[in-house]
Amino acid sequence: MSIQENMQGALQGALKSVDRPVVIAFGFIVVMLLAGSLYSSSFLSANYLLQQLQVAAFLGIIASGVMLVILLGHIDLSIPWLVTVGGMMSTAAAGWWGPEYAIPFGLFCGLVFGLINGLGVAILRVPSMIFTLGINAVAQGVMVLHTGGFAPQDHASETMRWLAVERSFLNIPNAVFIWAVIGIAVVILLKRTPLGRYIYAIGNQEGATFLSGVNTKAVLIACFAISGMCSAMAGVLLAGYSNKGYQAMGDPYLLPAIAAVVLGGTHILGGRGTYLGTVAGVILISLLQSILSVMQMPEAGRQIIYGCVIIGMLLVYGRGQRVQG
Repeated sequence: MSIQENMQGALQGALKSVDRPVVIAFGFIVVMLLAGSLYSSSFLSANYLLQQLQVAAFLGIIASGVMLVILLGHIDLSIPWLVTVGGMMSTAAAGWWGPEYAIPFGLFCGLVFGLINGLGVAILRVPSMIFTLGINAVAQGVMVLHTGGFAPQDHASETMRWLAVERSFLNIPNAVFIWAVIGIAVVILLKRTPLGRYIYAIGNQEGATFLSGVNTKAVLIACFAISGMCSAMAGVLLAGYSNKGYQAMGDPYLLPAIAAVVLGGTHILGGRGTYLGTVAGVILISLLQSILSVMQMPEAGRQIIYGCVIIGMLLVYGRGQRVQG
């Protein structure tokens, strides 16, 4: 075989290994940066980009859990009020028992709701769209009952504020490091553990995976539990960012989180996707939000855009073969 044929073979192999949705997403990020610079000369400044990363970290943490659920071929619509649960219960715990209990209790509450989601989908076999939407309503009711319908008076702990707002190393927001740690954990889970292989397998063909001896119910429960904890963690950071939890603090994150995961190439019907794509999707959505804010786009217009993005990507990826990315 000639050197030219070897080079052609290597090039073809490299092209096949490229995840096209990820490349497209990063391409759009460049376009967004250039478009934003047309509106403001400070759009490409280091300080502004770090601020965008800080805001993106909250969405990225939520999307980390959502991605696992979508890889299974399911959906988690309880995100809005699980974020609220994490934020409001962490601040409540700080007032009840002390600041050292704030973050653990917030995450514990998210874990409990996530486990309930997983049990409903895996054991009761209720469609995830219906069950998680119901749990979202339950979480909303619990929070309204907790506050009596009024704005809570509890405040975030110093640790919560430090994690969400401060910059302790290289002027990079601490929230970005939290997102990075969670992202690394998700990558290791998907690439280096049996659970990760089972997630992709279930997303491609749950029945065949079950017949091969995999405990598919345990995998479903674990992924919904992780998603609940990720949503709660984002709520903890948001409470630290604003210094307190508040009603419906997670409402703006449902469609952007799903859109970010799908934009990054994760198959909306499960079985295909990479975390790098999710990172690209999160950054893309965050930049889009920033530009729409600069353009003073109303919230209704933003929701329409996110909905169109999800529908469009569903049409694109829903026709493809679901294979591991």
